[in-house]
Amino acid sequence: MEIGLNKYVKLGLVILLSVGSILFTQEMKLLKNPESTPVTSMTIIGLLILWLFSMLGILVSDLAKKSRIKVIQDFPVLGWVSIASLVFCLVSDFFINAISAVDFLSITTPILTYAGISVADRLMDLRKISWKVAIVAVLVFIGTYLGSALLSQLGLFITGN
Repeated sequence: MEIGLNKYVKLGLVILLSVGSILFTQEMKLLKNPESTPVTSMTIIGLLILWLFSMLGILVSDLAKKSRIKVIQDFPVLGWVSIASLVFCLVSDFFINAISAVDFLSITTPILTYAGISVADRLMDLRKISWKVAIVAVLVFIGTYLGSALLSQLGLFITGN
């Protein structure tokens, strides 16, 4: 039991570090742009709620791995986190109000940083795959950019701007 508890403590601390970096990012954004989302007590509560949803998702994922149903065993942790947050946000508007006090861009900046570090850690593996992956990546980036630009233009056209 201690090994399992130790795992949750480590994961909880890592997620707490992530929440701290989100708070730091929101503070830095506030210094640069004073009109952006201020850091209030509701922001701290929102970050703690996000931490709680993450921990609940991890716990449910571990419990689901003991299930006999393969689909439930293989369901990703991110899916369980999303379901936990969806259920709680449907139950009470308090969760929505608390999370909305956290600036969205302050959340995405650390996440993209962690994703970049994760990919950079596996550059040797990417080298072994093939140079064709680079071509596919460039085409995906171009397609995503063009798709976003077309949707934005359509939105502007519909609204008359």
